[in-house]
Amino acid sequence: MSRLSPDSALDFDATVAAARTALGLPDPGFHERLTAVLPELHRLFLQLYGDREDGREALAEVVAAAAAGWRDRPAGLKILDAQRTAHPDWFLSERMLGGVCYVDRYAGTLAGIRAQIPYFQELGLTYLHLMPLFDSPEGNNDGGYAVSSYRRVDPPLGTMADLAALSADLREAGISLVLDFIFNHTSNEHEWARKAVAGDPDYEDFYLIFPDRTMPDRYEETVREIFPDDHPGAFVQLPDGRWIWATFYHFQWDLNYANPRVFRAMAQEMMFLANQGVEVLRMDAVAFIWKRLGTPCESLPEAHLLLRAFNLVLRLAAPSVLFKSEAIVHPDEVISYISPDECQLSYNPLQMALGWEALATRDARLLQKALDERHALPPGTSWVNYVRSHDDIGWTFADEDAAELGIDGYPHRRFLNDFYVGRFEGTFSRGEPFQENPKTGDARVAGTTASLAGVEAGDPGGEDRVVLAHALALSTGGIPLIYLGDEVGQLNDYGYRDDPAHAADSRWVHRPHRDERAYASRDDPSTAAGRISTRLHALIRARKNSPEFAAGNPLVPFHTSFRQVVGFQRVGADSTILVLGNVGDSEVLIEPLTFSGFEADATEIVSGSSVALAIGLMLPPHGVVWLRVRPA
Repeated sequence: MSRLSPDSALDFDATVAAARTALGLPDPGFHERLTAVLPELHRLFLQLYGDREDGREALAEVVAAAAAGWRDRPAGLKILDAQRTAHPDWFLSERMLGGVCYVDRYAGTLAGIRAQIPYFQELGLTYLHLMPLFDSPEGNNDGGYAVSSYRRVDPPLGTMADLAALSADLREAGISLVLDFIFNHTSNEHEWARKAVAGDPDYEDFYLIFPDRTMPDRYEETVREIFPDDHPGAFVQLPDGRWIWATFYHFQWDLNYANPRVFRAMAQEMMFLANQGVEVLRMDAVAFIWKRLGTPCESLPEAHLLLRAFNLVLRLAAPSVLFKSEAIVHPDEVISYISPDECQLSYNPLQMALGWEALATRDARLLQKALDERHALPPGTSWVNYVRSHDDIGWTFADEDAAELGIDGYPHRRFLNDFYVGRFEGTFSRGEPFQENPKTGDARVAGTTASLAGVEAGDPGGEDRVVLAHALALSTGGIPLIYLGDEVGQLNDYGYRDDPAHAADSRWVHRPHRDERAYASRDDPSTAAGRISTRLHALIRARKNSPEFAAGNPLVPFHTSFRQVVGFQRVGADSTILVLGNVGDSEVLIEPLTFSGFEADATEIVSGSSVALAIGLMLPPHGVVWLRVRPA
């Protein structure tokens, strides 16, 4: 075995030879990409694995696997690669709209999802994220985030052939398929996990296993506890007395990326999924993928090196595939994962959390500050803006931002938890606590948008809050993402409490089965489903017809004198849209002077009505306007 060397030509020669062997036939396009990619991939491997005796062989094996992946890539996907390479900003369009759902809960099977494609087109989706659908342990499997095989679909949902067929149909309909890539951990039933525990020399270093508590105790001095209801600390004990790293649930075992064979193995799984037609991979738990003693083992520099290396592998094997970051951490850390070289897309957890914070406090200042100071992204990247997801709501705002507004972060988070789980007098919310830690007081919140916003409670502002929250996600810049069912106002499903596999996980309260009655009444204005659906469809149509909302266009702050009003401009090449949202329970009159930088007449683009800014603007409680304005 040989260590990687900084400047050895043999490293390159051996790697190129391995790629040629894997390709079988000459492929000028691949070799052109390899010439461009290999120096940087070598540099990254050197930083990650330069001290490993198996580093050189691992690099050659990874490139050979990429060559084989490209050789086997279906012709239709190679055409897509060429199109996306020619138009790399395709995902920045104002016409982008995402939807997300669990296959079984929304449509039963993958075939059921295929049957819903006409509805997805009606809604305007261009991006469909299907929650984890891989083979997983029976019972509690963290909603599918404990993967037993990345190459088998959970049998009740269908087969991998069904998934490839679905991806082709979606692509024909102009909808990109998005899947989670759970790459920090596998389930304890994965073949690799079984072999590692059994002492197979090829797999024993795939996970972090220790003979006693000596090293786990040292690591846990600096590592935080994620799921205290499931197990204390970051390790669980095996039946034979050894300890294995499990950041999340006890059945989710963390992979050891310090072993380059793990990188190679996961790169192969990634390329396999890309060749089934997956166009975007949501990189799950990116902050946790590298461990180093004496650190929090979150957002370490090596995590970024790994993402860059995985990106380069896909530039070789599946050039059109994008990464989406899932990092629910400090806002500064979230931003650090977003770049054309790491994750081109990222969830926007700060905007999501502060949208709910603003609705609870009736004060938009913290949300406004985030939009003013923490919204800009590097060129060629985009936010994925969501009102809520399959996961819990955590209050991940920056304490230093809150302090500037006179807000103490810790008690404010306690207030928000109490407000959204019904412990605060006068709350409109009907949420449930998730993973409440009695030692620290930490908790997160679960609930559908309608139940959190007040529809379930019968609050008169509930439907308006649902629309306002989505209007912000649709207009701030990026790909707006709708949790399917929210567009018809689905409420919490408390039946999870009676299901032994789900009862201990309150997040199932906001993962209801598709409400057929709500969807059937989506055009009926006498129902909440009809009113919410009609208003959201109007917003979606207006967005798709407004190039100002393209993700590449800047968001420029617009401040009023009202704490309850959030404002910003989306500046296009030839025109500007001014967005104003009122998170409060009372109407406000915005004075004409506030609009003095614009011409007197504007157009509200959702309704198409004219607005005379010269007389000011009355913004109703929980109201939102999208005004096309012209500089004076």
